[in-house]
Amino acid sequence: MFLDRSERLHENRRSFLGQSAAGLGSVALANLLQPELFAGTQPSAVANTPGVAGLPHHLPRIKRVIFLYMSGGPSQFETFDHKPVLAEMDGKPMPESYTKGQPIAQLQGQALKCFGPQAKFRKYGQSGQEFSDFLPWTARLADDIAIIRSMTTDQINHDPAHTVMNTGTSISGRPSMGAWVQYGLGSEAQNLPGFVVLTSQGGRNPQPISSRQWHSGFLPSRFQGMEFSSTGDPVHYVRNPAGITTERQRRLIDTVTELNGLRNEEVQNPEVETRIAAYEMAFRMQASVPGLMDISDEPPHVLDMYGTKGADGSFAANCLLARRLAERGVRFIQLYHRGWDHHGDLVPYMTTCCGLTDKPTWALITDLKRRGMLDDTLIIWGGEFGRTPMFQGKGQYPGRDHHIKSMSMWLCGGGIRGGLTLGATDDLGYHAVQDICHVRDLHATLLHLLGIDHRKLAFKYQGLDFRLTGVLPAKVIQPVLV
Repeated sequence: MFLDRSERLHENRRSFLGQSAAGLGSVALANLLQPELFAGTQPSAVANTPGVAGLPHHLPRIKRVIFLYMSGGPSQFETFDHKPVLAEMDGKPMPESYTKGQPIAQLQGQALKCFGPQAKFRKYGQSGQEFSDFLPWTARLADDIAIIRSMTTDQINHDPAHTVMNTGTSISGRPSMGAWVQYGLGSEAQNLPGFVVLTSQGGRNPQPISSRQWHSGFLPSRFQGMEFSSTGDPVHYVRNPAGITTERQRRLIDTVTELNGLRNEEVQNPEVETRIAAYEMAFRMQASVPGLMDISDEPPHVLDMYGTKGADGSFAANCLLARRLAERGVRFIQLYHRGWDHHGDLVPYMTTCCGLTDKPTWALITDLKRRGMLDDTLIIWGGEFGRTPMFQGKGQYPGRDHHIKSMSMWLCGGGIRGGLTLGATDDLGYHAVQDICHVRDLHATLLHLLGIDHRKLAFKYQGLDFRLTGVLPAKVIQPVLV
């Protein structure tokens, strides 16, 4: 059997890549440390990648988004939605008029009893916004943040609810919001991915988060988020293997790029372009990541403010890293803290989760503000859904079930009207009843602040024009904007 030239090229390329000892991470080179060694080499296919022609549609208010994602669904009744009537009804039967015919996750067929707030609420700042005693540090930001008490979503179980929050639909395989932003606007990061994900855990039942929550879906895969490890090296094999010189790795990169380029002349496959870009990004990350993780330049008072000494896997360390990523041009940063699924032992686990996340959240916003970066950064805080006003569990410390008819989130930063509480729920906190917002509206708003009209950012796939906000109604949440 004889192979023609294109088949031989394909086979040689496959053999070369299959036999190469260096993986994607280990081909990264420190050219930025010694750029004179690489004069005349091929420029990166990743750094400063352009977005869609014609974007932004209007003048953007922000450059980047940091989503503080409280995975598991924090209770609005112990955070931002003060319900005195629910407190008065504590232990009494939940009126059927609220719950009849409504979706309930795990309380079907049970006697539903009201469960009053398990913390006191107080007013803070000139705005007088109300915060529970679980969040004393976030309360200091009262005049900087806009609380939305009337957010709703579609899915009542964790994974599909995560999918709605991250992709705008419960259908798996769609692009994440970070991927849409990367596709639309491109990347400003010279030596890092434009979309980075960090995870931490602590609390009840820290369920895993699927990587498809930050995937690119049907968009080219170069737009997907990259998960950084929160301990040790953030990227596997980012350091040079023993005995591998800079010049030797550069030759490997150039050879692989040339082979990929020859193949792509024939197939014109965007995934081949992604592979070329990935090798180049790995090349640059080996120079930039060690500097990113070296916090020796952080003053002691900054480390004390966040409550961390470095890459220890905590939410605090990830908040500090988020600021450093933002400084380096990363456009979309998502911090998941897993542990907010409080079906039981609500009080001790709220104490744990808030203890791990409250002060670092304040520190991140305060730090960005001091550095003049908050004005062009959007901070989002929230989970995939809320919790029920009904009692769940047994024993001294009961909990709350999943809830989609009302949840609380907050926004802060560029273009956001601080000191505002938007929306309201009914007396028992079951239904959002005023200024009702959906997750789609949140997506429309973050795109708007980035200069994107959510109705115009689309990608044709299987003959259809897909959008992050889909085909159902979505609106920019204008009252929270300056």
